[in-house]
Amino acid sequence: MAGICRISRAVPLSRRILASHHTTTRTYATPSNIHPVVAPPRHHKTIVIGCGSAGLNVSHQLLRTGRFAQDDIAAVDPAEYHHYQPGWTLVGGGLKTKEELRRPLKSLIDPQLKFYNTGVTSFLPSDNTVTLSSGEKLTYDHLVVAPGITLNIDAIKGLSDALANPDSHVKSIFSYSTCDQVWSDITKFQGGNAIFTHPSGPIKCAGAPQKIMWLALDKWQKSGLYNVRNSNSSTKISFATALPVMFGVPKYSKALDKLRKERGVQGLFEHDLVSIEGNTAIFARPGNQDQVKKHFDFLHAVPKMGPHGFVKNSALANAAGFVDVDDATTQHKKYSNVWSLGDASSLPTSKTAAAITAQAPVLVKNLINAIDGTPSESKYDGYTSCPLLTEYGKVMLAEFRYGGEPKETFGNWLRIDQATPRGAFYHLKKDFFPWVYYKSMVKGQWGGPKGWLRD
Repeated sequence: MAGICRISRAVPLSRRILASHHTTTRTYATPSNIHPVVAPPRHHKTIVIGCGSAGLNVSHQLLRTGRFAQDDIAAVDPAEYHHYQPGWTLVGGGLKTKEELRRPLKSLIDPQLKFYNTGVTSFLPSDNTVTLSSGEKLTYDHLVVAPGITLNIDAIKGLSDALANPDSHVKSIFSYSTCDQVWSDITKFQGGNAIFTHPSGPIKCAGAPQKIMWLALDKWQKSGLYNVRNSNSSTKISFATALPVMFGVPKYSKALDKLRKERGVQGLFEHDLVSIEGNTAIFARPGNQDQVKKHFDFLHAVPKMGPHGFVKNSALANAAGFVDVDDATTQHKKYSNVWSLGDASSLPTSKTAAAITAQAPVLVKNLINAIDGTPSESKYDGYTSCPLLTEYGKVMLAEFRYGGEPKETFGNWLRIDQATPRGAFYHLKKDFFPWVYYKSMVKGQWGGPKGWLRD
């Protein structure tokens, strides 16, 4: 089956402060001879950084190999809750509540894993050491880096203030605190200029910025606020994307552009939102072109995103700040006992949870081979998927691999064109994927198109 888009993890952090104990002995020694007792770093066979879709999946797949005993595998993440982020589009479209899509993180972690509910400050791969935000140091035989990416909200001037202001007409599905406000504003909208943006650079689920647009359009059309056949319609809808096309895969981009034209959506291509001033959106244009200003009555803004600082500033990162791994094996190009998958990795494919269903089994098999001293044999072909909501009741199920080449689960099996939106795909997105995610994926038991994984 297809996969699940992974959209952005901006959640409250709950940090555990570890006590630091210092002991001194009453002697006649001078103060310069008195030193605190420092515990040696705790060692784990494998440390997994991040307990999002990628980290939980890999941690539990490793555990299910039967090769690890109690506390051999450490999982590190500062979050209190784990969120099914692909569902935030459904929340923004009024189809789910955000509360039903989250779970306490501790409840998802197998007790055989050693859980450190804290963040990471640095890596020292030359010494196989990780330093936690608590100050504690851990050492490892193997390290899996999967903390996802972070929202750079301040990279768009005025966005932070606009999202914090309940009276502004700027909303976003890309965080837990704001995703439900999108539906509230969609239902309150009384007409005018509605703009939906897609930023430059890597983002979680490249289809999400337009999914919410299609749902809003459908809602407004059904309520009489939008009429594509009436040039005097009170509502005008624009899709302002930093990309030159609707989607990065030609087959689906062509189909989506056809929908855009049929539904009267203005395409503002190569328009990158850089600033918000009141009810004016300001866009940068490529080259030396002047900036473009657009008035809006509703703006769905997608923040820019990028790697966490502790990854970007480490020896593990490439020039772009992502963990520098082999495209096929997920193994680090310099440090052979370091691995990465998901959004934090340099793997050149869309950053979705669907991609993780294909990446995780490859990483686990290759890591076990490395433990056994045998070469990596499993290869990742770049598979990912994005179920593109095109209206209430229909989804275009985009599935593809490296090179933007379609790799469709149902296309060959049922001899159908997955670029055609279908009701069956809608139920996969709305009902099946959220269920299988918590039922099996975070437990390391779901392999996406391959179905349930066997032990």
